[in-house]
Amino acid sequence: MVRPTGLAGQTDVAELRQTFDRAGSTAPAQIMDGLTFLAGLYLAISPWVVGFSGARSLAVNNLIIGLAVAALALGFASAFGRTYGVSWMTPLFGIWTIVAPWIVSGRPATTGTIWNNVVTGILIFVFGAGALATALAFRRQRHGETTGRRLGNW
Repeated sequence: MVRPTGLAGQTDVAELRQTFDRAGSTAPAQIMDGLTFLAGLYLAISPWVVGFSGARSLAVNNLIIGLAVAALALGFASAFGRTYGVSWMTPLFGIWTIVAPWIVSGRPATTGTIWNNVVTGILIFVFGAGALATALAFRRQRHGETTGRRLGNW
């Protein structure tokens, strides 16, 4: 009998993947993933919607970060059991989007670019944190945890 080698052959990993796949297929998780995808797409096209005249580096930043957020959201929606390990990145991308107008070099940001990035960054942070919380709550519920936190098994 040939057994799979590496982590894929471990029953705990397979069970964890199935748990997160079930969590990712719930309606609230799919809604969060869809909203995160839309927020990422908006961030990617926002330089042309809002008009980032002269803020080329911020426009490129928004395009790259927006596409990354949209790609992560697609991964979460289609295979959360395989992508949950990077789900913590979405809220960080939201924070980066908020502070980017002041950090990214180039021409000083205008009021429109600042508002665009702050509002979109907050939405990406909230949707990403919501999807992460949904997965963690589903796992706790699945394992019968009601209160407290077990060290080593988050």
